[in-house]
Amino acid sequence: MEAVAEAVADAHRRDWAAVLAATVRVTRDLDLAEECAQDAYARALQTWPRSGVPARPGAWLTTVAANRARDLLRRESVWRRSLPLLVVDDAVPGPGDAVDAPAIADDRLRLVFTCCHPALAPEAQVALTLRLVCGLSTAEVAHAFLVQESTMAARITRAKKKIAAAAIPYRVPAREELPERVGAVCEVVHLLFTTGHAPPGGDRLVRADLVDCAIRLARLLHRLLPGVPDVGGLLALLLLVDARRDARVSASGSLVLLEEQDRGRWDRARIDEGVGLLTRSLRDHPPTRYTVQAAIAAVHAEAPSWEATDWREIVGLYDVLRRLWPSPVVELNRAVAVGLCDGPRAGLDALTPLLDDPALATYGYLSAARADFLRRLGRWSQASTAYEEALALTDNAVERAFLGRRLDEVLRRAAEDG
Repeated sequence: MEAVAEAVADAHRRDWAAVLAATVRVTRDLDLAEECAQDAYARALQTWPRSGVPARPGAWLTTVAANRARDLLRRESVWRRSLPLLVVDDAVPGPGDAVDAPAIADDRLRLVFTCCHPALAPEAQVALTLRLVCGLSTAEVAHAFLVQESTMAARITRAKKKIAAAAIPYRVPAREELPERVGAVCEVVHLLFTTGHAPPGGDRLVRADLVDCAIRLARLLHRLLPGVPDVGGLLALLLLVDARRDARVSASGSLVLLEEQDRGRWDRARIDEGVGLLTRSLRDHPPTRYTVQAAIAAVHAEAPSWEATDWREIVGLYDVLRRLWPSPVVELNRAVAVGLCDGPRAGLDALTPLLDDPALATYGYLSAARADFLRRLGRWSQASTAYEEALALTDNAVERAFLGRRLDEVLRRAAEDG
């Protein structure tokens, strides 16, 4: 029974999106499709102990879910005619689209684009993607957003109703729409990854479930849309950054800074894959925000040590990134790179203009960066104030513990210096 439970769990991780997406084409209703997909997995737990795990679990689950959907639709046909249904509408092929026919026909990609439709608010896009594509429970999605489960349930329900009421088509956009729409999907996947890589709250430094969901989505997008530069760059970025996951936390659960990480614990296979994707993307396409971010991560990944890191190259890459993707956070990261390249005083000077940026007013990493440069300069009193500010703006328990230790250190040094 334990082996069957593990097989079902594995099928949920690998095949949930495919099962749900195929069922949506039968039901044209997200709620009903979700119910039928869940029933299929429950049936697997009952059936597979007797019949054995099928050779193709995903195909078995898809068939069971679709049959369940057809049964329910037959019983409720009259009642359901009065409900708004999702429009199942294939993209109109454009010139040259025949080459992409297998990708355009993939139901999983239809589901991703439906969840990330621009008519939905960004937070609703991410919530729906987590719920429907990644298969997280409503409680898990609520935890990711740090809101009550009832709040998240209402948000997801409103988004589903809007999809049906607004007749948002269940399709991949036509070729001429693809650049804009792929950008929105990549934004959602990137936000999902960053939320898992650096959770704003909770007691873990990494939300592995969210990070893994994001990487699965990026792999799916790359498999189905291999020629889109944003997609290849995004997957490269996620792999290169996540390659450091195991080294970011000590055995005792404490945060380990990049300069102190054991690079032998970095995932070399992910680094090699990410560098390969990045190289191909830069060879075939102009740089995008994601390929430049991936290039920055690659500089770190390929440096044999912290001391050997080419900070000058990283600053140059941030100069490119700030032109492609102007953002206060990019300016902050560039300022930190300047400080590590030219010294803490230069870093403080680069950070100073950002102190008045309202977008960074509640961003704890700005205060933490100032605190670190002030600590390196031995300006203990100012460093302690900056660390206190960073603590006030940080809800993640692991980060708070690290900042608390640094605050104690600078207060001790201040007392020693009189």
